[in-house]
Amino acid sequence: MAALTLVLDAMGGDHGPSIVIDALHDALQLFPQHHFIVVGDEAELKPLLQAKNLLEHERVTLQHASQTVTMTDKPGYSLRAKPDSSMRVALELIATEQAAACVSAGNTGALMTKAYFSLKTLPGVLRPALMSAIPQASGQSAFLLDLGANPVCDSDTLFQFGIMGAVAAREVLGIENPRVALLNMGEEDIKGNDVVKSTAQLFQQSNSINYIGFIEGDDLFADKADVIVCDGFVGNIALKSCEGLAELLLNNIRANINAHWLTRWFVKLFYHRLQRSWDWLKPDHYNGASLIGLRGVVIKSHGDANAKAFLSAIEQAVEETQQDLPTRIRDQVEKVLLEQE
Repeated sequence: MAALTLVLDAMGGDHGPSIVIDALHDALQLFPQHHFIVVGDEAELKPLLQAKNLLEHERVTLQHASQTVTMTDKPGYSLRAKPDSSMRVALELIATEQAAACVSAGNTGALMTKAYFSLKTLPGVLRPALMSAIPQASGQSAFLLDLGANPVCDSDTLFQFGIMGAVAAREVLGIENPRVALLNMGEEDIKGNDVVKSTAQLFQQSNSINYIGFIEGDDLFADKADVIVCDGFVGNIALKSCEGLAELLLNNIRANINAHWLTRWFVKLFYHRLQRSWDWLKPDHYNGASLIGLRGVVIKSHGDANAKAFLSAIEQAVEETQQDLPTRIRDQVEKVLLEQE
């Protein structure tokens, strides 16, 4: 496995840089050949790195950035007023080929805007998309996109999301011929708005996509598709609704377990088997949304992520970089555009 350099935006997220440094500590052990650049305020980061004995680590570099993008900053404002933000500096390290991938838990809109400005889209790609893995009944994963980067999309953009998602499913998930579906309000051809119907026609006309038709919201986890396409408005609501339901179920299970000593004893007896099921359900396990369609690997961690979840995002960045996902997407988009001509 070739050594990679990954850059971590340490100042993003709801819980501050301590989460990022904790995840970095684990990542150094998980990936003993990779180098990490940590970007942020030196005065704040040095004590945290020192506490983990990472300040002088041979595979850790601290890159100072004097500004921080907050969760309330508007994307345009952060781009104009904060040129030395940790997020911008991290992305520029990719643009100048000093790093292979970036992971940030910062403001999604700002990350999208800065990544678009710094890295640009791949040739032929209309818009980058935010994509994440979601669990399936089979125990495997599927990709859902877009998750909020593009609240309004036309049919050509949604069609390209399907192309990019299929490449990601093949390269990252190892699915040879990924099934691509459109998320809709029904499975019948007459259902949906004009954009969804037009997108379906584009998929049906393409020989490069294994398009299986529409699926509904209750089929998101039914292993009917490997790539599920929708606009960012629908995808963001769908994903957050699922995360909220998962958290509700986990909290309800915990409450019932703690309600009686016999239940607690039972859980201890079958702890390891139950732990696998809980990990499969927890949103942290699927943290790490990819901004695909850019000339570089950019992973958006959930703003509320803990250290374990941020580590999951780092793992996603490593996987996509090793598979050279941007190049694979570029080649497939080019192939489909030639096919359309």
